[in-house]
Amino acid sequence: MKNLKLKFARMEKDISQTELAKRVGVTRQTIGMVEAGDYNPTLNLCIQICKSLDKTLNDLFWEEESD
Repeated sequence: MKNLKLKFARMEKDISQTELAKRVGVTRQTIGMVEAGDYNPTLNLCIQICKSLDKTLNDLFWEEESD
């Protein structure tokens, strides 16, 4: 499933995938794959991404259950 919450949070801060990748110590491709839902990031990477975007884990990575 695509992580649009991550993409929108990154765009709100006007940060490119490349810039976010540099901040958290991964490649741009990794950020792209996380946003596309093709990569399941480690908890440590999730935390670093959240810190870089001033968001919580719930804000970016928690999926609401649908009925």
